[in-house]
Amino acid sequence: MSEAAILDLPEAAAARQVPLALDLDGTVCRTDTLVETALALAAHRKRALLRALPSLGRGRAAFKHRLAEAFVPDPVSLVYNEEVLALARAARASGRPVYLVTAADRVVAERVAAHLGLFDGVIASELGHNLKGAAKARALVGRFGERGFDYAGDAPADRAVWRHAARAILVAVPASLRDRVIAESGAEVTVLGEAPDWRARFDLLRRELRLHQWSKNVLVLLPAFGAHRWDTPTLTAASVAFLAFSLCASSVYVLNDLLDLAHDRRHRTKRHRPFASGRLPLRLAPALLGGTFFGGIVLALLLPFAFLPMLLGYYAVTLGYSFALKRRAALDVVTLAALYTVRVFAGGAATGIGVSPWLLAFSMFLFFALAIVKRLTEITQHVRAGGTAGIAGRGYRPEDLDMLRGLASASGTMAVLVLALYVNSPEVRVLYGRPQALWLLCPLLLYWVSRLLILANRGELHDDPVVFALRDRTSLLALGVGVATVVAGSV
Repeated sequence: MSEAAILDLPEAAAARQVPLALDLDGTVCRTDTLVETALALAAHRKRALLRALPSLGRGRAAFKHRLAEAFVPDPVSLVYNEEVLALARAARASGRPVYLVTAADRVVAERVAAHLGLFDGVIASELGHNLKGAAKARALVGRFGERGFDYAGDAPADRAVWRHAARAILVAVPASLRDRVIAESGAEVTVLGEAPDWRARFDLLRRELRLHQWSKNVLVLLPAFGAHRWDTPTLTAASVAFLAFSLCASSVYVLNDLLDLAHDRRHRTKRHRPFASGRLPLRLAPALLGGTFFGGIVLALLLPFAFLPMLLGYYAVTLGYSFALKRRAALDVVTLAALYTVRVFAGGAATGIGVSPWLLAFSMFLFFALAIVKRLTEITQHVRAGGTAGIAGRGYRPEDLDMLRGLASASGTMAVLVLALYVNSPEVRVLYGRPQALWLLCPLLLYWVSRLLILANRGELHDDPVVFALRDRTSLLALGVGVATVVAGSV
């Protein structure tokens, strides 16, 4: 809807002073405050969340109230719908009363109303009374009369309210819901904003599941690659392992984004993530979490049994990282390096190929260097943005920069040293016809690691060095030369 149309809406009702009632979750606010409260407790006050669960037996209103007693989301950190706020401001300017009418607990609603300063009153859920659907309709009719108010909402449950409103304002609803409301409501219908089409939804899901991050899981192919095993059964098993790890990794990405909502919204780039920005509804989170996790487990059952414990161990350690380990300096980067390395071992378990000590040592040092570069990038960007204190959600401070640079350089150099020792080892002569050609890999890797560190130090690197490498032409060229070198040495 255009700005002119937004202004016309309250002006048309101003003569009769029809109150404007606005829903909170999904309407005024692009997210769901109940889910955000539960996620915040899950991330930081797990015992409080567990103590609140029994209250579900007394109904949703009791559960909401118990959660609100334990934690109220900071209204500043929430994502608001600017079109709806513009509608409220225009209504107030024309003299109409504006009310926040929501199924959220009154404590939460009043905090949001106080922050926005746009409402003449709050009508919300209270202990023993869940103000949703028909209950909300009765409350509004009892206060303002039949057809005595305009109501803006976004959910199917709001159909019960729209039936009694003078004007039904539909906020970014799907076409199917819009058509049902038009067919069954005697009110005037106004559509505010558009629901994303299937292409936009797919793009949001792709970004949330981090499909581009699946590239990290090609590490499960390393055992087959190193052993020169290209037969169909081996490649099929490695491909299934790749998909299993990718689905489980996406599950963790979803969970991590849910737990980090408040932190991500303060971040320079992460605030654009689908859940953090409010463009992807939080109600989709359970399906995404469960679907990706169980999909990965089903695929794992198609592989040798030794693969499943590694996948579950990866998932458990990743959860530990999301909940606590990522906030511990040094332990976080060791964990990240281990999560990279376990992919290599899992690839060996899936294909029945043992992982050599050379590959283990090389992976450990290289992945540790990449993990440190990831943190080095975050801290460098934080400092250049004017930050002087520690980074929110991390265990590092600006004065750690020099130490991290040294650790990354040392670990990257050790990876090159391990590669050089391997090229000179007896094992290489068994697998390669011209092993001397592999010496080119050493300066190539040394160049790539050095360039990565320089770019990270300049603050020119993507938050994730692996993602950067897959988009960087120089890195892709270096990879191509490396593959050609291995092929030449194999002849």
